[in-house]
Formats: sequence, C-alpha cells, structure tokens
Amino acid sequence: MTTSLQDGQSAAGRAAARDSPLAAQVCGAAQGRGDARDLAPAPWLHARALLPPPDGTRGCAADRRKKKDLDVLEMPSIPNPFPELCCSPFTSVLSAGLFPRANSRKKQVIKVYSEDETSRALEVPSDITARDVCQLLILKNHYIDDHSWTLFEHLPHIGLERTIEDHELVIEVLSNWGMEEENKLYFRKNYAKYEFFKNPMYFFPEHMVSFATETNGEISPTQILQMFLSSSTYPEIHGFLHAKEQGKKSWKKIYFLLRRSGLYFSTKGTSKEPRHLQFFSEFGNSDIYVSLAGKKKHGAPTNYGFCFKPNKAGGPRDLKMLCAEEEQSRTCWVTAIRLLKYGMQLYQNYMHPYQGRSGCSSQSISPMKKGCLRLGTHGSPTASSQSSATNMAIHRSQPWFHHKISRDEAQRLIIQQGLVDGVFLVRDSQSNPKTFVLSMSHGQKIKHFQIIPVEDDGEMFHTLDDGHTRFTDLIQLVEFYQLNKGVLPCKLKHYCARIAL
Repeated sequence: MTTSLQDGQSAAGRAAARDSPLAAQVCGAAQGRGDARDLAPAPWLHARALLPPPDGTRGCAADRRKKKDLDVLEMPSIPNPFPELCCSPFTSVLSAGLFPRANSRKKQVIKVYSEDETSRALEVPSDITARDVCQLLILKNHYIDDHSWTLFEHLPHIGLERTIEDHELVIEVLSNWGMEEENKLYFRKNYAKYEFFKNPMYFFPEHMVSFATETNGEISPTQILQMFLSSSTYPEIHGFLHAKEQGKKSWKKIYFLLRRSGLYFSTKGTSKEPRHLQFFSEFGNSDIYVSLAGKKKHGAPTNYGFCFKPNKAGGPRDLKMLCAEEEQSRTCWVTAIRLLKYGMQLYQNYMHPYQGRSGCSSQSISPMKKGCLRLGTHGSPTASSQSSATNMAIHRSQPWFHHKISRDEAQRLIIQQGLVDGVFLVRDSQSNPKTFVLSMSHGQKIKHFQIIPVEDDGEMFHTLDDGHTRFTDLIQLVEFYQLNKGVLPCKLKHYCARIAL
C-alpha cells in the first residue's frame, strides 16, 4: 500500500506538470528525473498496480485507492512542449533566469561646476533628469529651493550655453559631447526659466507677434502663451535677424518667420508668401543655445546672439548662427522656440515642482538683522551700537555683494541668472572707490544706481536719493528696498549670488 500511495503522488505531480512548465521543472528535479520522458508512466508501475489485492486485511478503502491510482497511471502520456524548462539532475531546482531580474540601473560619475569654478562629482543613474541633479545638489549643500536652480550646458570652445530643461536626461546630454571637448555642466539660479508663464507681457512684444488666422479684437499676452501650448493654433514670431552665412565669416540681415514647423526666412524683403519663404532650421533634432561671446568668437554684429546646434556632436560648421539687435528681441525668439519645441512639457515642469519643496523666495532667506529698520525722526534708521567701521564692512559677508567686479561682469551675472524684474547685486564702484553701485534688472534692461556715502554728525550713512533716506550699512539699504520701491523702478526681489559646491 505504501508503494501505491507513492506512485499515486508521483502521478499527481506529473499531472500538475502537464498544466505548468514551472511545476514540471520542480517536479522533475525533486524526483531526480530531468527530461521529458519522465512524464510518461514506467512499465513496472503498470505491473505493480495490477497485482492481486492482498488478503482482506486491507479493506475496501485500500481497494478504492488502488483503483484511483490505476486510473491515473493509465492516462495517456503527453509530451512536454517545453523540454528546455526541465532541469537536469546536475542543476539547481529553480534557475535564476526564470525570475524577473532586479532593476539594476547603470551609474555614471558626472562633474558639476558652480560660478566660482568649484566643482562636485556625483555618481548618478543613467536615467537621472536635470531636475533630479539640481535637487541632489540642493540637499547636499543645504540650499533653499525656490524653484530657480538650474543646470546649464556650457560649450567653451564655441562660446555657447543653454538651459537644460528639467525633464531632460543628463546622461543623454553628455553622450552628445565630443571626446576632446572641454564642455561643462554648471549649477546656478535662473530666475527667468519660467518667468514667461508669470509675466508673458515682457516676453512677446506686440511688434514681433502676428497670427496665421484673423483674430477678433486684441490678443493679450496670456492668450498668446496659451496659443503656443495649443496644437491647433500658434502665433507667428517675425522680425529681422542677422544670420551668419554658411562657410563664411560674413553676416546678413534677413527677415525671419517662426512657425510651428520650423524657422523660415524670406527671400524677398518682408514677404510671407510661401513662394518667398525658405526653410532655415527645425527644432526636433536641434537645441537652442545662447551665444556668450558672439562678437569675439564668431564676428557677430551684436552681443545678442543665439544659434541652432544639432543634438549629435558636430563642429562649428554645423551651427546655424543668428543675432538679434537687442536683448528683448533675443529673449522673445529663444522663449518662443522653447515653447514650440517642448510645449506642454514646459508647463508641467513649471506647474509640478517637487513635492515637499520649501517654496521660499530669495527674499525670505536673505539675512535679516533685528531692529535694522528702526527709523528716526527724519526717516532714517537710528544708529546701532556697532562701530562705524564695522557697519561699513559688514556687507562683505552678504551673498548679494560682489567685491571688485566690473560693470560688464555685473551685467553678465544678471543676464546669466535671468532678466527678471528685481534681480540685483551690489558691487564696488570702479569710478569712485568710496562708493558702491546697485545693479538691477527691470523691463529686461539692466540699470545701475550709485550708492553714495554721506556724513552726519561724524557718522557715515549710505543713500540712493541724495540723503533723503539714509542707512547705517548696506544691509539696511538692501532690506529697505526689498520692502519698498522708493526711487528704484521696482522692489529688489532676487539677488545674484556666486555659490560654491
């Protein structure tokens, strides 16, 4: 009876094996038989099952079990359709290949630079995005995230730079670099990255925008922005640009027209007729870069250059260089191209920042000094207990103060971090060593205001308005104009800082 039970269990296992290949593998390995022939019943099992029953000591229950075993054993054998899944006696019961592999992402080391040329090496997975890298650096360096931190691609050999969009894969960007190129990733703030969603009126001048179909009434800047994000309608950006002729050093002023299908130029004045329009560049396989030194590197007529560069590595001959007359025009062209290329993805990047971000602005994290805005009877702050010498030097530790930088360098820093209203820095004056200069952005232009020291009763003060409002130190002055417009065109909002990694 014991033998019959074992045989019945073996047969049951083989029946299950016919339903599941994995079960067949387990069953065959457990019994020490690994090939498809094990599924067929052995002849000696039939002979043993047909032996006459023993004396009546076994009872009716044993007869019923034998009959059931006989029925199972006499079932026709079915060949195994998956012999490769059966294990041999020399292999393990379960092969690792049958189980899903763990998600093993390849990692790569990247180096990210800050504006002061300090760098930090990071080991990152292959699918990390630019936003992920920024978040990682924010956490490692204990910065406050105000959603303006940005990763830039810097190409020094051709003097170009671009914003890497938050959703772009960083390793994919690096894979397009040539082996001998000394390209870099920079980490810094860019307040203008999504400013066009907040204040579109500054980015799309009326004289540069037209519409393919007739519109009823005046179109607001917000409606223009919505058209860019729509797949059915779009505004046309048009105007004159200087274009560098292919294979030549000369530049030619041509009328350009930007549409959803690409950038075109007119071969006959300002005509928009299809027969006069010639294709210049598309967006799908190219990235839009800003020229950092167009006059020096490429002989451009102005400093407001930008260009299309193919995604794959290429030399200067593959660049399609353009140059605008002013910064507002360049900003309009570059912003419109970004919107047409990425569309709703840009809007999602803007609307859905990381969960748990602090949302603090640069104003909320600027160093505050208690009692610094106590005003006297003449509207000026009362003197603190600190000495005059200390008050005159305390500003040097502030992130918005830049010691001994030129006017051009100040303008470069502000442009790099975005021509948004209220972006500012304070620097030493080059023309007068005893004074300071407040450089700030307003209306996509950079303006400079001299901070003059005045003396009253043997004590030194700082003023922007000929002494009507006086401050004992520059920290008080900055904090006052962060809260009050005063004589400035707008309040101070975002400071330009050079961070170290």
